[in-house]
Amino acid sequence: MNKKQKTLLISDGICFLLFLFFIFSLPKQLFKSPTSYVIEASNGALLSAAIASDGQWRFPVIDTVPDKFVKCITAFEDQRFFKHFGVDLIAMSRAMKQNLKAKSVVSGGSTLTMQVIRLSRKQNRSIWQKITEVWLATRLEFTHSKREIINLYASNAPFGSNVVGLDAASWRYFGRKAENLSWGEMATLAVLPNSPSLVHPGKNSARLIKKRNDLLDKLVKLKVIDQPTAALAKTEPIPGKPLPLPQNAPHLLNRFKEESKRLAINSTSLTTTIDYELQLKLNELLKRYNNRYRANDINNIAALVLDVKKGTVASYVGNNYQPENVALESHVDMIKAPRSPGSTLKPLLYASMLSDGLLLPHTLVPDVPTQIGGYNPQNYDLGYDGAIAADKALSRSLNIPAVKMLQQYKYERFYDKLKKLNFTTLNQPADHYGLSLILGGSEVTMWDLAKSYLGMARTLNHFNDYQGKYNPHDYDPPVYAKGIQSPFKKEEKELNSILDHGSIWATFNAMEEVMRPGEEGLWEQFSSSQRVAWKTGTSFGFRDAWAIGLTPDYVVCVWVGNADGEGRPGLMGIEVAAPVLFDIFKQLPAAKWFEIPKTKLKKMLVCKQSGFKAGEYCTDKIVELVPFAGDKTAVCPYHKLVHLNAAGTFRVTDQCESIAQMQHRSWFILPPAMEYYYKIKNSDYKLLPPFKPGCNDISGNVVMDMIYPKNNAVVYIPVELNGQRGKVILNVAHRNPDAKIYWHIDQEFIGSTQSFHQLAVSPAPGKHTLTLVDEDGNRLVQVFTILDKEKNKAMH
Repeated sequence: MNKKQKTLLISDGICFLLFLFFIFSLPKQLFKSPTSYVIEASNGALLSAAIASDGQWRFPVIDTVPDKFVKCITAFEDQRFFKHFGVDLIAMSRAMKQNLKAKSVVSGGSTLTMQVIRLSRKQNRSIWQKITEVWLATRLEFTHSKREIINLYASNAPFGSNVVGLDAASWRYFGRKAENLSWGEMATLAVLPNSPSLVHPGKNSARLIKKRNDLLDKLVKLKVIDQPTAALAKTEPIPGKPLPLPQNAPHLLNRFKEESKRLAINSTSLTTTIDYELQLKLNELLKRYNNRYRANDINNIAALVLDVKKGTVASYVGNNYQPENVALESHVDMIKAPRSPGSTLKPLLYASMLSDGLLLPHTLVPDVPTQIGGYNPQNYDLGYDGAIAADKALSRSLNIPAVKMLQQYKYERFYDKLKKLNFTTLNQPADHYGLSLILGGSEVTMWDLAKSYLGMARTLNHFNDYQGKYNPHDYDPPVYAKGIQSPFKKEEKELNSILDHGSIWATFNAMEEVMRPGEEGLWEQFSSSQRVAWKTGTSFGFRDAWAIGLTPDYVVCVWVGNADGEGRPGLMGIEVAAPVLFDIFKQLPAAKWFEIPKTKLKKMLVCKQSGFKAGEYCTDKIVELVPFAGDKTAVCPYHKLVHLNAAGTFRVTDQCESIAQMQHRSWFILPPAMEYYYKIKNSDYKLLPPFKPGCNDISGNVVMDMIYPKNNAVVYIPVELNGQRGKVILNVAHRNPDAKIYWHIDQEFIGSTQSFHQLAVSPAPGKHTLTLVDEDGNRLVQVFTILDKEKNKAMH
C-alpha cells in the first residue's frame, strides 16, 4: 500500500467517523421533561388535565399543529423555514451585520429548528453552544420532516408563566383547542415564545398588543390573510389571567394515571370513549341532585354509563367534584371504591339458579320468619308473605326469600359464580360471608357490578350474532380508551357460559317489572317511557344507596352516600338512587327490548299456583317458556291428593269412611308456617277441612310449625328501658284455625292459646325444651337456648 492509498484510507476513515458522529450526535429522545396527564372525549374535546410533576402545564407532543400557527410562527420567527436545511445562512449573516452595527444583540438568526435544539438542551448560550446548535439542527433536519420539527417546537415552546406548548397555552389563555383559535388569538400565542419572561398575558398588555398587531400586518404583507381579516383580528381582546383547565372527568383522569402502564399506553394523553355531551349533562344532573341531598348530609354521588353494543364507557362521574370543599371528600372515586352492594346481587343469584336448574321463573319461595345459625334476616317492610313467586321476590327485593334461595343454591357455589364474574373485592373465603353474601355482606365496586350486568346484556345481544353460542369476552371489563379492541375472535365461540341466554332473558324480564318512583312520591309503571330492567340496593345502616338499570344499549349504575361511610336516614336506593337512574335514562336514546332467545327456551307445563313444574295433582296448568335447565327442577310439592267425605266438609280415612263414599280432590297445601302468612295476603287460599271426628291423620301432613324460635335457635333477651329483663315472643302456626295449643317449657305447663298462637315468656339462661300439644294429641318438640347476659357481653 503506497502513501497515497494510506492517506485516502485515513481520510475515508475520518469521514466515516465524522458521519457516525453526525448520525449518533442527536439523542434518541430530544425532550425528557414530564408531561401533563390529559384525557379527551371521543370527539377530541378536552375532559380533564393534571399539571406535570415539575409544576408545568405541558401537554404531550402534538401530532398535528394547526395551519394557522404554522403560518404565524414561521412569519414571526423563520420565514424561510420550509426552504433551509436547519440553518438560515441569509438570516444569520443579516443578524451578524445588525448586531455589529448596533454593538449589541438586536437580532437573532436562529431558525425554528435551532430553537427546537436549544429548548431540548436548556443550556447557557456560549459560542460553543451556538455552534453545537447549528450542528444538531442540521442533524435534526436529516431525519425529521419539517412538520415533525414544527410539532416539536409547538409542543415544547414556553408561553409564559408555567405554560409550555401550544395546546396547554390555548386552553390556559383562551379556554379551547388550538385548532379553534382565531387569527388574532393565534398571532398572540405565536409572539409569546420569543420573550415569555417579558410578555405575559395580564401584564405588559400594550407591548403584547403591538407585537400581535405587527405580526398580523406581516401576515397581510405575506398575503397569508387579507387586510379586513387583520383589522378584525386587531380588535380582539388579549387574554387576562390564565384560565383553569376543564375538570369534566377528574376521576377518570386519575384512573388513567394509575392504569396507563397496564393499558400499555406510552403517552400521558388519551382519547377516551366518553360521550362529551352526555358527560357534561351528567355532571350537571348529579350536581343538582347532590345539592338537594346535602340538606340531609348526604355528600357524595357517582354514576357510570356503559355502551352495551360497543363494550365501552360512555360516561364516568366518579363523584360530584368539588375540590374547594375538602370536607366533602369529592376527590374519592366512588366507581372504584369497595362498598356494600345491598340487594344488587340478587338478580345474579336468580339468574344463576335458573341457569343451574334449581328454579323456574315463578317458583314459590318461602317468606316466613327465619333464623339460620343465629342469623335472622328481615324484609325491609318487616312483613311476610308466607310464600312468594321468585320473580316477585326479586322485583320487591325481599330479603328472606333471597336468603332462602341462597340457602338452597349454597353460598359457596354463588361465591364461585361471583368470582367467575370477576368481582375483584371478594378477598375473603366464602365462609367469611356466608348467607349474608346476598344481602350486601361483601363489598363490591361499582365498576365490577356494572361490568357483570354489561356482560349479561352483551351475552343476550349476541344470541343471534353467534348462533346461540357464547362470546367468552362478553364479560371483559368495559373499555375507556378509544381504539382498543376486544381480543375476541369468532372462532373462539363457546357452547356454554357463566349464565345461559334463557336465564338472562328471564332475569331481565323479572327486573323490568319493578315499580319505579314517580312524580311527587307516586308510583307508576316505567314501561310507558321505555323498557328498563333495574334493581335498587340499600346497605346495612343506610350507608349506600344503589340503582342499576339496563337496556340492550346501555347499562347505568348510580351510587349515593358518603365517601367516609357515614349512614343517613332516608339513604335508600329507591328514594335517592332510582330517581337519578331514570333521569339519566331520559338523556339516553330509547332502545327496543331484547329479542327472545327462542332456541334457548322450551315450553313447559307449569303449575300456575306454585310456579313449579306441574305434577299429576296440579289442577291449573299453564304453558311457559323456561330455560332449558328447567327440566332439572322439582315437581310441585304443594299439590296433594286429599280424601274428603261425600259432602266435602271433612277429611277422612278408610278407618272412618267407606272408600265408595269418599271424594278424592287435589288440594294446594302449604306448610303451616308458610300458610299462616300466605292466607292473610291471599284470600282465595283454601284451608284444608278438619278431619272427621273419629278419623286419625295417617297422611303425614304436619299440623303445627314453629315460626319463632326455630329448632336449636339461640335467643338473646334484652333488658327493657325500665331496667327489667325483657321477654321473648314464642310464635307457632297450626293448620286448624280454631285449634287449642298447650305450651310446656322443660315439662312445665306455662299456658294455652287458641286461634292466635303467641306467648311471651322469660326463661332463665341456658338450654330449654319447648313442647306443644294440641287437643288431638299432635305434638311438636323443639330445643332453644337463652343467652346469658354476661356471656353475651363478652361475645361482643
